[in-house]
This record gives sequence, C-alpha cells and structure tokens, in this order.
Amino acid sequence: MASNSSKRYSKSNLRPISTLNLLSNREIQGLMSSKEEVRTLFRECALAILNTGNEQDDIKQLLTEYSDFEIEVIPESRGPKISIRNAPGSAFVDGNMIRGIQDHLFSVLRDIVYVNHILSRDGLYDLDTSGGITEVVFNILRNANIVQPNLRPDLVVCWGGHSIDRLEYEYTKEVGYQLGLRALNIATGCGTGAMKGPMKGAAIGHAKQQVERRRYIGITEPGIIAAEAPNPIVNELVILPDIEKRLEAFVRIAHSVVVFPGGAGTVEEILYLLSVLMHDANRDVPFTLVLTAPEERRSYLDALDRFLKNSLGRGATDFYQIIIGDPEKVAKVVREGVESVRKHRLKTQDAYGFNWELNIEHELQTPFEPTHENMAALQLDHSQSPAKLASELRCAFSGIVAGNVKAAGIERVEKNGPYEIHGDPKIVKELGELLESFVIQKRMKIDIEHYKPCWLLR
Repeated sequence: MASNSSKRYSKSNLRPISTLNLLSNREIQGLMSSKEEVRTLFRECALAILNTGNEQDDIKQLLTEYSDFEIEVIPESRGPKISIRNAPGSAFVDGNMIRGIQDHLFSVLRDIVYVNHILSRDGLYDLDTSGGITEVVFNILRNANIVQPNLRPDLVVCWGGHSIDRLEYEYTKEVGYQLGLRALNIATGCGTGAMKGPMKGAAIGHAKQQVERRRYIGITEPGIIAAEAPNPIVNELVILPDIEKRLEAFVRIAHSVVVFPGGAGTVEEILYLLSVLMHDANRDVPFTLVLTAPEERRSYLDALDRFLKNSLGRGATDFYQIIIGDPEKVAKVVREGVESVRKHRLKTQDAYGFNWELNIEHELQTPFEPTHENMAALQLDHSQSPAKLASELRCAFSGIVAGNVKAAGIERVEKNGPYEIHGDPKIVKELGELLESFVIQKRMKIDIEHYKPCWLLR
C-alpha cells in the first residue's frame, strides 16, 4: 500500500467531529490552562495518533523524527479548534486529514484534559480506596460514551500482540469474523496485529448480518500509545491515565475475553485478569476467558499454559479455556459466556455495561513504577496466594513492557542497564524460558534486529 508518510503538512486547522463539540467558556479556558506536563502529554499522544498506520513502536524514535511537530488548542465560542504544524503526511488524503484520525485527536484531547481535571480536584475521589479508583475508571469511560445504559451485553475484549506474523493475523481475523456473525462487538488495545485483526474480521461479519450498532473500541494509555496507535477500524477511542486503570477498564466492560498469541504485554494482561478471577471474592462471578491460536502455533499456547500452571499452580487452569485452530468454536464458547453474563446480571441487577461486582484489590489499581529498585523487590515466590503471586508477576511483565516500548522505561534501561528480577528458582526458570521463547519468536518488538533484552533473571 502506497504511503505519503514522508510528507509533512505545514499547517492544518481542525474542528471536532463527534466529541468535544459543545463546551462552555470555562471548560475551554480549562483546556488552555492545563499544566505544562499535560500539554506535553497531549502533544506526544497526538503525534502517535497522527502516525497511525505506520509500523513504528518506538516513541523515542518517533519524537526525534518529528521534533518540529507542533499542536495548539485554540479556544472559540463554537468550541475548541486544533491547529497542527509539521504533521505526518500519512494522516492526510489530498490535503485533508482522514476523518477517523481527526476524531481520535479530539478523543485524546477530551480524555487527557478530563482526566487531569477530575484527578486534580481535591476530595472528588478517594484514590486511596479501591472503590474510589473504580469510580474514576467508570467516569472516564462514561465521559467517553464507552459505557452506555440499556445496551444488551455483547462486548468481547480481544488481547494479543501487535508484533505477529501473517498466519496469526489471519487467524485473529477469522475469529473476529465468527464473533461478528454472532453480533458481538469488539474491544482491543486499539493497535495493529492481534488488536486490528478481530475488528477487521468482525466488520465483515457485522456487514453480512446487517448489524446496526457496530462497536470497535480501542482502550489505551499514554505510555503505550505510540506502540499501539489506533488502527483504522477503531471507531471509539478512550485513553486511561495509566496501565492499571486501562486494565481495569478492560475487565469492567468485558462480557468475555479472548486472548491471541502475543508478547510480554499480553501475558501482563492475562496475569492481571487471573489475579482478579482467582480472588476468593470473585469465584462465583461468571467470566469466560479463552486462549486461542492457530494449530501451527500450538507450541505457543503449550508454553504459556505450562508457565501459568508451574508458577501459579494447576488451579489456575480452572479460569481459562484453550481452543486451538477452531475460530467457530471460540465464537460459540464466547457467545455462551456472554449469555451467562447477561443472565447473571439480570438476576443480580448489576449493570450490563460495567461490571461493578468484581472485587479488584487496591494493589492491582495502583500504578506500578518500573524502577530498577521496584523490579528487584518483586516477591516472586509461593509464600503468598496464587492471586497475589499473579499480581507480582504482572508487575514483572509490566516492567518488561516499559523497558521495551515506553519512553521512561527505555531511558531507565539505557541509563542503568537491564532490570534485575529475583525470585524462587523454579518460577524464575519458567519465566526465563517463556521470555526466551518470545525473543526467538520475535514477539518483543517489531524492530527485532536491534532488540536487546531489558531484563536479567537472578
């Protein structure tokens, strides 16, 4: 596919299409008075959005390449206007910005400014409690119109890697197609690979079934948006302030979860969900989790299953199903899971669009900062419950993701060397074997030729 990504558009003025098109003067002034770090964050996320469609998962390289990129919010009584300079040419067609990208730009503005607004208001939320953080997640999703009332459960969260080969990508499309034929909607991390494939397949299934409400939801966070910029299918985008709130958002809105092959980020997501599901308070809450891959990638699921069993215990397998090479079966199992959720929520009078019933421990909601000290202090042993161990392992993978693709993590590793991870010899051995397989299978970064592990296991 031809691209004009090498071109720069010197200036373009944009107005909102479907979001932020009605603001008061006070709200517009709030946009202009945001802190410098908020404006910097908005610029970085906006550049990632404008680079959508280009295979670039290194935010540092992206910022260097477009060091002259500028973006400004201009207040007007009709609503805010965005002025940009020196933007990637791939975001434009015949001099006009692609409408989906333009819409996503205002979604970024909406979420980053709104989040900064609600989190900076003292006393509005008690962030020292689990309930207070869940309220924040809910309000961000509601403000973005992701959570809507009176919609029948139909949302399947799909996780998987952005660095996958054609065989795996086609498999994700086929699973998405089977989900679409059953009128199920899709939410992913919004990037390429296993995040794009299910949406693309579902779009065809939806078209064949003439489904009217077609939702392709992308859920991201500022630290990873360059690696997983919205793919062209995403029609609803929301940015959560950190990875923990992003993960909670996925779990709260999901009616079922399907996981495709991926790297460290995918395992982080699985461990987060298992930590929630294995908690004693959640054992009676219906939740379908399916791990799936094409027959040719059976070894990937075998290795992942072995890691989970040997590190968390065989009881972990009670919380997920493995389906290999059968997209239709995946869709049928997921459809049954969604129906089980509907019946349960009808019985308990819980909301269809947001799972308030799940208990999520505060430690899973608190941002884990992947410093070298915090990574070395992780407790990777069996002196704790399997749910707590899953949480600790989740943090280890979160740090590895940061060292791979997040600007702050990359800078830390360049300055201080690889993260050192300590733990029970058996767990460390299993962890090392899984990570090594990811390196061999080229699942860590798109630019594999220059990849160097950001971890040392002790």
